Amino acid sequence: MKELVIHQSMSKGLNKQTLEDLCPFAAIACGPASEDYIEITAACKMCGLCVKNGPAGVFELIEIDDSHPGKKPLNKEDWKGIAVYIDQVEGEVHPVSFELIGKARELAAKVNAPVYALCMGSGIASMARQTLLYGVDKVFVYDQKELEHFRIEPYTAVFEDFINEVKPSVCLVGGTTVGRSLAPRTAARFRTGLTADCTFLDIKENTDLDQIRPAFGGNIMAHIHTPAHRPQFATVRYKIFSAPEALLESEVRGVVEERQLPVEKLSSRIEVLEVKPKVLDVGIEEAEVIVVAGRGVKKQEDLKMLEELASSLGGQLAATRSLIEAGWADPRKQIGLSGRTVKPRLIITCGVSGAIQFVAGMNSSELIIAINTDAAAPIMKVAHIALEGDLYEILPFLLEDIKSRADAAVLQV
Repeated sequence: MKELVIHQSMSKGLNKQTLEDLCPFAAIACGPASEDYIEITAACKMCGLCVKNGPAGVFELIEIDDSHPGKKPLNKEDWKGIAVYIDQVEGEVHPVSFELIGKARELAAKVNAPVYALCMGSGIASMARQTLLYGVDKVFVYDQKELEHFRIEPYTAVFEDFINEVKPSVCLVGGTTVGRSLAPRTAARFRTGLTADCTFLDIKENTDLDQIRPAFGGNIMAHIHTPAHRPQFATVRYKIFSAPEALLESEVRGVVEERQLPVEKLSSRIEVLEVKPKVLDVGIEEAEVIVVAGRGVKKQEDLKMLEELASSLGGQLAATRSLIEAGWADPRKQIGLSGRTVKPRLIITCGVSGAIQFVAGMNSSELIIAINTDAAAPIMKVAHIALEGDLYEILPFLLEDIKSRADAAVLQV
């Protein structure tokens, strides 16, 4: 691992503006004249240009590990446990939080560590009890009026207080609107790593987290470690993992610990003037059955045939990126890395080639049926049932068969 070292004594008397101009990313910050020092900000890309073009001896880029004399050793024994941030709106928990608890329990069992949950908000006592039903060892609750609405400063302050108190080795956060804002800000306070949109998580015996996520548009799967920093942060999209079964009240062994922060630490420059409820729309993430339209669909009008199939199965129609970009379908119906992640009981892909970006958004589905004229298409290797043929020949047959079965059921009744 590389680290940029600044030798402050070598920079005395040098022109500060010249030093700051060395970095094309504006990552060099110099103190005022009365405080002669240089700092490297989070914008640093470790490119080494400041070492190459700067004054001799001021900047040094070195390879560093836990044994390096200039490295403050990390005692991993001080950090223990898997923590899950419980994402909620008005006391209603987002299901991704329960999925993360299930994964946290799996990871914790491998290293004999506890599972913690962090709840913050106002009037959330019942939410804390609900969280215990999913097998959490301890729920930390920050129930204060100042946390009624999500505002980044007070929520980050609470997360920071929780980490300082508990010292979890891993923090898991749902890839929701709130989670995508809260996780990176909190991770930055601890100068630690954050891997976003993980599709795979595992843990080593020394509590180092194995994190895998698609990168470069999904063309590669990046394997990420954060061995020299704690806690380790990861965000995960909804429907990537499975939620565990809720326990019976008599089976609950976890406890709730209530905590509070001083009001001054919960101040914010954001003032919530009004909250307008959004009309709830059942998205494709919640669908049990999904029919997906791919590039093999020749005309926009032909989507009606796929919509009919989806409707006859009580499901929803979705699409790949190419059809979304063509304006044939609602962007909210896109499946893939740049769209939605789904895990239905049944998914039928029609004319979908199966690029890795698409597959990453649906490969956890219980039953995958693929219809494609190309037997060598990537989707055919992912599918549980692969139908080689033209969707324009296969779908009418499927629709007729479904209709005949439905009519027979009505006659029996």
